[in-house]
Amino acid sequence: MAKVDLDLIQQLREKTGLGMLDCKKALEESGGDMQKAIEALRKRGAAIEAKRSDKSTSEGIVQAYIHPGDQMGVLIELNCETDFVARTADFKQLAKDLCMQIAANKPLYVAPDNVDPKFLEHEKNILKEQLANSGKPAKILDQIIEGKVNKLYSDICLLKQQFIKNDQITVEELVKEVIAKTGENIKIKRFVRFEVGQ
Repeated sequence: MAKVDLDLIQQLREKTGLGMLDCKKALEESGGDMQKAIEALRKRGAAIEAKRSDKSTSEGIVQAYIHPGDQMGVLIELNCETDFVARTADFKQLAKDLCMQIAANKPLYVAPDNVDPKFLEHEKNILKEQLANSGKPAKILDQIIEGKVNKLYSDICLLKQQFIKNDQITVEELVKEVIAKTGENIKIKRFVRFEVGQ
């Protein structure tokens, strides 16, 4: 393992918000390469998330956001495993960031699993009609429709949207990063977005 200097560890810590030891280990494993270290930390976060995904999330907070001008607001319920984590700065910041995301990007659902099947079927039928006279083989049409449905998910599902503060990651990856930091399972239970006149 390569020895890494403190400045590099500090830089990685500032970028990821993770602990010094985690950052040091990731940099040592990646030979001091910042991008590889970030990727390793992301993968580790996904592994922690997978391990914790069956843990009960009965604690948490309800966060509110009212946009300047009082014409639009968001409420979100964000859950975690313990009251301790619910009070941490990282967890509260995640709730605030999610409110801003919902305010800006107007998702309709938390995740693809939550999408109304009738709505999805309706959208697929429209896509099929649009592509009906394209002359492409059925297998290719299915792939095109699947791609367009995934694009739809990235528009209407909060977890699949690009994060407004960092378009290199999705909201789902943001949540996984906070799971890695806190060591607890975190779930977006529900949200609602209010806008005057809608």
